Amino acid sequence: MNLKSIVNLFSILVLFFSLSYIFPIIISLIFDDGATELFIYTLLGVGLIGLVGLLATRKVDNELSQKDGFVIIVLFWVVLCFAGSIPFYLSGMNAIDSIFESMSGITTTGATVISNLDTLPESLLFYRQLLQWMGGMGLIVLAIAVMPLLGIGGGQIYKTEIPGAMGEQKLTPRIKETAQVLWLIYLGLTILCAILYYLGGMGSFDAVSHAMSTVAIGGFSTHNDSIGHFNSIAIETICIAFMLLSAFSFTLHYFAVFKKKPLKYFYDPEIRFFMSILAIIFIICAMISNISNYGPNLRELAFHSVSMLTTTGFSISNSSEWPFSISFILLIGAFIGACAGSVGGGVKSWRVLIMINHAHKNLMRIIHPNSVISLKIGTKNVNDEVATSVWGFFSIYIISFIILLLFVLVTGVDFESAFSAVGACLNNLGPGLGIVSENYANINSASKGILAFAMLLGRLEIFTLLVILTPMFWSK
Repeated sequence: MNLKSIVNLFSILVLFFSLSYIFPIIISLIFDDGATELFIYTLLGVGLIGLVGLLATRKVDNELSQKDGFVIIVLFWVVLCFAGSIPFYLSGMNAIDSIFESMSGITTTGATVISNLDTLPESLLFYRQLLQWMGGMGLIVLAIAVMPLLGIGGGQIYKTEIPGAMGEQKLTPRIKETAQVLWLIYLGLTILCAILYYLGGMGSFDAVSHAMSTVAIGGFSTHNDSIGHFNSIAIETICIAFMLLSAFSFTLHYFAVFKKKPLKYFYDPEIRFFMSILAIIFIICAMISNISNYGPNLRELAFHSVSMLTTTGFSISNSSEWPFSISFILLIGAFIGACAGSVGGGVKSWRVLIMINHAHKNLMRIIHPNSVISLKIGTKNVNDEVATSVWGFFSIYIISFIILLLFVLVTGVDFESAFSAVGACLNNLGPGLGIVSENYANINSASKGILAFAMLLGRLEIFTLLVILTPMFWSK
């Protein structure tokens, strides 16, 4: 392991992150909200750490192995969380709440410990949205687009950071160009979403802020009532559209925009499966609501179905007053999650699709022992090694969920709240059930620490984090 190279690259990434504090400083000056100094102090502190590390390792060889990539990714997200928590701490929050809020933002989870958002300074509100936007596609990918200009290769980091299907293919021949394409699509969606929000009736500050968290599938809002604050069908429709676009694979966006092949949206088996699950969940919940005297209306149900299944976490009404069965079904939908290669969380639709098809294949083999049955997703054959890998991931996912649930239960949280909180944080969703249906302010500090770990575990798709925790990884 090349320790000096890791410190060098790590310092560059921290320096990039420190520049993000410039934006809330500008917002603070515009609104004169009195929070300018805390962001200036944070900028100087974090920037100085990155600069010292860079100067101390400026002449090292930057050749990285895959093991180095794993270490950098995990360390960067951990340190990013702590660096991101500084403005919250300086604003008056305690240490664990600050870390929880920062981790929730940078992992695009959307769980919050803040109970009254409308009283916060505009710069701090904007900063929360910015954390989610940067975490959405991954600061690592942004750095990879710039690092080649500095003579630093980023292949191993790119391979580690991009999960699922995106980790197995490059949209363009060069990694730098791939990262640039991804960010161009991401930035384009954000700008378009902000414009439409503004035209739909949001103010410019809210439009930009919510566009960042919508495209990042984060769920943070500048208001206590989330999207429901605006009480606008137009805004809700725009939000639904961009939550879905961000939940689709960015590979498809690339082909649709740059290769002019929009029909790929209609032929992609994962999107068809994702939309089918969404329709099934909506119909089941609508049936339950229809026979219930206090169920949500179709407008509320449509919005929350998309918000939950895409793991965004926006809301337009108080879902804690709905029938428990509806809330539970929506939570299960979040476990399935968005498409691979998107910025969403969850197990990912392609994995669920492979598991269903693999189970069907084995069932057919039992019925017809001598038959030759291939596993296909769309028109492509999927070999048994891929299916075995997916089932292995799912096994680790379930085991991780159970262990985290037990830890949270031990801290004294009731089962309903603990189950939903772990599921929401592990799937990077945000809102849960019970005492965490609106925010996480009322749970104890130990639970917040466990749930913050769950957010990181979900953001790195479990294996990336668990790999470096094994003794074998550190053996020579």
